[in-house]
Amino acid sequence: MQKMLNSQSKTVKIFRAKDDVSKIVEEAVANSGLRGKKKIFVKPNLSHPEYLPGVVTSPEVMGQLVGLLRDGNSEVIVGESNGFNYPCWTAFDKTGVQAAVKAAGGTVINLSEDKVVEVKFEDNTPLKRLFLPKTILDADAVVDLPLMKTHEFMAYSGAIKNLFGCVPSNKRIYLHPYLPEVFYRLYTLFKPQLTIMDARTGIEGNGPTKGKPVKMDLMLTGNDALAVDVVAAQVMKLDWKETYLGYIASKTGFHEEDIHVEGLPVASVARRFEPPRIDLPVKAQMMIYQHEYLTKFFFCSLDIVHLFQKVTKAYRGESTQVG
Repeated sequence: MQKMLNSQSKTVKIFRAKDDVSKIVEEAVANSGLRGKKKIFVKPNLSHPEYLPGVVTSPEVMGQLVGLLRDGNSEVIVGESNGFNYPCWTAFDKTGVQAAVKAAGGTVINLSEDKVVEVKFEDNTPLKRLFLPKTILDADAVVDLPLMKTHEFMAYSGAIKNLFGCVPSNKRIYLHPYLPEVFYRLYTLFKPQLTIMDARTGIEGNGPTKGKPVKMDLMLTGNDALAVDVVAAQVMKLDWKETYLGYIASKTGFHEEDIHVEGLPVASVARRFEPPRIDLPVKAQMMIYQHEYLTKFFFCSLDIVHLFQKVTKAYRGESTQVG
């Protein structure tokens, strides 16, 4: 598996993008080698129950992608899992993604309701197994639709982090003590054949959902999720080697020099993203996430989570009203 990942030429293309990105999506699909695949799984980013540019995958882009993939007579399945605070079907409905997928001839699936397969890892790591959706493991190809964001606890969120939503349990937060290893496993198991990162609006500061929007007017496409993430981090002027991307690169033998960047040069579009504000609540959660049993205790019920959120808002002087 590792040899297969390393032997592939890694190409990332950076586009200037405005409102109409149909030509960009069309080119990406045409160059992806996906034609002829019988079953294609697409992973959007639905990290918020309503559509917010830069936070949630654009339903318009989703519709364009599914329509192009369906032109090759493929079965296209778009899937997401239940969130800790809201069910997946709510996000599919309110973001407009479900309507866009169905209009384009695809189907949507709640991965939390799918059959699961136990995938065991034999090597000497704390992560012994993952329970993953059968639909993805049975797919002939995976397409990843991430966004360009900072992350409150992990500095960066992108293509590989987006795959975390494929873990069907809404208690996947329990995996936080092992996240770099989890991300490595998801990347090498699913091997997205096409990644399209919508970076027209990025998120800086305390992303991935509470940060500040940044107008970037970019799209990144590529045949390797790690390569897209590394280039995106460079655009954001983040040190990718100091994030979980460095861990994945070391495990897979990946080198920055392996990437062939086409389109716009990184230097011409780079903008330093504001890093997350690591205040006391963030430090507390980062400490909790280092320990499996502490994580399970603090996130065993919504009541505890909501109490922590109220305390955090009070500490930061924010309104406790939910919009």
